[in-house]
Amino acid sequence: MEYPSQPYIVGFLLQIKKFISLNVLYIPFSQGSPGTLNLKHSYRYQNFDHYLIDKTAWINHREEILALNDMQHLKEMELFLEPIRHKLHQSYTTTNERIRKELNTDFTSTADSFYLKTPCVVKEDEDDTIGTYLPHESCLSIIDILGSINHITGFSEHLNHFNPAVKNKVDSHLLFAAILGYGCNIDVSKMGKISKGINQNQLDTAKIWYFTEENTIEANNRIIEFMNNLHIIKLLKHDQEINHTASDGQKFNMKSSIDSMNAGYSFKYFGTAKGVSVYTFIDESHRLFYSTVINATERESGYVIDGLMHNDVVKSDIHSTDTYGFSEVIFGLTHLLSFSFAPRIKNFKHQQLYSFSSVKECQQLGYTLLPKHKINVELIQEHWDDILRFIATIKTKKTTASQLLRRLTSYSRQHRLYAALKEFGKIIKTDFLLTYIDDVELRQRIEKQLNKVENSNKFSKAVFFGNNSEFQVATAEEQNIANNCKRLIQNAVILWNYLYMSQKIKDSKNAEDRERIIKAIQNGSIVHWSHINFYGEYDFTRLDKRHEEYFNVDALKNLDISR
Repeated sequence: MEYPSQPYIVGFLLQIKKFISLNVLYIPFSQGSPGTLNLKHSYRYQNFDHYLIDKTAWINHREEILALNDMQHLKEMELFLEPIRHKLHQSYTTTNERIRKELNTDFTSTADSFYLKTPCVVKEDEDDTIGTYLPHESCLSIIDILGSINHITGFSEHLNHFNPAVKNKVDSHLLFAAILGYGCNIDVSKMGKISKGINQNQLDTAKIWYFTEENTIEANNRIIEFMNNLHIIKLLKHDQEINHTASDGQKFNMKSSIDSMNAGYSFKYFGTAKGVSVYTFIDESHRLFYSTVINATERESGYVIDGLMHNDVVKSDIHSTDTYGFSEVIFGLTHLLSFSFAPRIKNFKHQQLYSFSSVKECQQLGYTLLPKHKINVELIQEHWDDILRFIATIKTKKTTASQLLRRLTSYSRQHRLYAALKEFGKIIKTDFLLTYIDDVELRQRIEKQLNKVENSNKFSKAVFFGNNSEFQVATAEEQNIANNCKRLIQNAVILWNYLYMSQKIKDSKNAEDRERIIKAIQNGSIVHWSHINFYGEYDFTRLDKRHEEYFNVDALKNLDISR
């Protein structure tokens, strides 16, 4: 066996040294571990400070940045913290007092913990009464649905050429075929082979040049924005002034022959195979306003802020997730960004409570629910300016919250800024848990909203039926395009259902029938798809119905649903 000569080895080692010197920075970082390895030419692994608003710009223009991002109320920590301190004290007092007086009938104290029951809410599924009003004599073609919704909203206007200089418009049938190929996971090329009235080469061109992450998001937003014109969506809101949203992840397998850096292993969901997680956001009116494809190994909580900050059409006031979307840092961030965070936490009774007062002081007050630790206000104070810079970075959209949190949590020892955010989050989490224990209506609303996102996940599987619901594309960008097309189909069906039910209300023969339809909408779910045909032959040479036959849109926009 021949071994490389010494000069060869020396040369090889020099090349490695050159590569390291060009690409890697070893930077001591006082707020994290003693030192951390950062890749200079990698977006995901640069020095954490690189992702934030430039330090010099922050020092010189702090006041202007705070003003531009509506953050003046955060400037003085003590002033900002005072009402929060008072609210937490009040929550401890109220919740414990109601337990002591046995007014909270859902709460039962045990030797080492407690038990809390929540009365059932109406479960939303595809079998509720709203289904009796939707078409059931025959299935409607999904092509007709897309055609009708495009005719009404013009969502295809956003599916423009990748190069803004190219003004050529592509035939809408080609766009619909590509949407179905992506969104139903049929494969766009195969869609060209099994469809009538579609030229396969033209379809491939449309797929390559007319579909991007950005314009598929914009097409979705056009449909979602149109729903604001319909009075019927107000029937599903608990409070007309507050929009309660929710998010949840859904696992999808990756095709075994596809090697994707965005896929990961999860034996629980995929066995020895790889897959991705689709993290989706929904509001009270069932509008699917944001969704992203992430590695199945990533924690979903890091993407909660991304969804809340991303969409300009749907604004959230209170947001719910399951346990996977919860962390103490997210409690802190959502509050600083002016959202209320209301997750459903599994075994939440094991969560630790915190207080500004010592544990001994709370014991002397005779509380049943006691804090485990006192809040470290000094830690929050020490890093308050860093926290403000972190929040301003998210608000200006310089860097996504998921990227910031991913980098913050990569340190071998807990980063001091992360620890400060977590400490602040403990305050907000404690106040939420005390309110959650005392407010049965809040618990029911959270359950109801999470039922909506779980039902939309069933809908998602029904739409994304092709190729065993396994993702067929490798890059994160194309996975998101496919996911956005799936979401576009879902939003189109939801809007069609809204229009159809609005027409039913308009055509109701008497007040009793009208009231019955309104109650079915309020108590049920608009997310129905049994009347839609996603399968079979795709014929684009004709439409089964003319768009005008379905709805008088102007009349439906102004429909009075008051009783």
